[in-house]
Amino acid sequence: MCKFENRILIVPLMSEEKLMSKKKPAYPVTEQLRGYLKEYNRNIKIPIFYEDLLRFSGSVVVYDKNDEDTLWVRVFYNEFDRQEIDLSLKRVYSILHSDGSDSILEFLNVDAIDYCTFGNSKPFRIKVRNVLNDNYTYFYVKKADASRIYGLELEHMLSPYNLNFLVYKDTLIEEHIAGIPGDVFIKDFLPHCTEMEKAQIAKEFVKFNERCMIRLLGDMRSYNYVIVSTHDFDHVVYRIRAIDFDQQSFEGKFKVYRPQFFKENNIMVNMVREKLQRSSVDQYKVEERSIMAKRLISYNERMEELLDCAKNDTISVPENVDRLKMEILHFVQDVEFKKATSMGEILEAALDFVKRNYEDINTRGLFRKGL
Repeated sequence: MCKFENRILIVPLMSEEKLMSKKKPAYPVTEQLRGYLKEYNRNIKIPIFYEDLLRFSGSVVVYDKNDEDTLWVRVFYNEFDRQEIDLSLKRVYSILHSDGSDSILEFLNVDAIDYCTFGNSKPFRIKVRNVLNDNYTYFYVKKADASRIYGLELEHMLSPYNLNFLVYKDTLIEEHIAGIPGDVFIKDFLPHCTEMEKAQIAKEFVKFNERCMIRLLGDMRSYNYVIVSTHDFDHVVYRIRAIDFDQQSFEGKFKVYRPQFFKENNIMVNMVREKLQRSSVDQYKVEERSIMAKRLISYNERMEELLDCAKNDTISVPENVDRLKMEILHFVQDVEFKKATSMGEILEAALDFVKRNYEDINTRGLFRKGL
């Protein structure tokens, strides 16, 4: 049995151990990665850059409906800059969500440009409204970071969700991921869920925990993922989606890639203990690994190209690489991790380990069934 199944979510309550190290630097996009992005239509010329939005002349704090600081500020520009910026942002919206033509621009309005100084990416959040019916959506403008791009691409291929984003030179454009922030959901919505709904959310947290661990997505504290509720014909289905991909394959501590170890997720971990038996936890982890293995097989050529970029890239520091490969080696006892010399090679070893284990078990099962 694969050792990735063991010791996940069957642990004592999280301690106050400091999991994250110093602030992660932004890593430049290499020419090889740009070639990959161009091949898969991620690298498209856009009419505005992240630096252009930094020319704001003033700002005010954005509060939520409870008058609490959201850590976003609404920025303002002088009249000349605002006209140019608004037009460029509407064109970006057309490129991201439509055919890139100017035919829809007259029906769009940029209602707000917000800036967040919290976190690594310091993004701008753009609110675009259709003036004909007042429907609106958001997208984000960020400084391009290779770590985040790898995280977005891995999420697109290995999670149940497709992601839409663009990269041009040093600017990254991301679509908005809708959902209730995990910390808000835990505080305001979870207490009102039924026992059956809590069991379903516990199941999703097990799967989310497994997915983050395998693809080495770190720092999934409750405010870095959202809970998405979908109304089925007789009940509500809950899913958990990551929304922050800055900490893709950077930290050296293996615990950073396992959401269960962040104190912000204590309530979710306790709920797993209360609602799920050990056999169910193991079942859901096997299900998630099997689904990820199938996605790896279906995206085989594209994944190989992405991993080739990552293996030739620098997205962490040597001491983190050395620590992480030894911690995972201790965890799974696979010598391929010991051979790794970069975060890209560690990631490749982790994904190969899951795919190989799935293929071996699946093949043995078929032979036992006489197929």
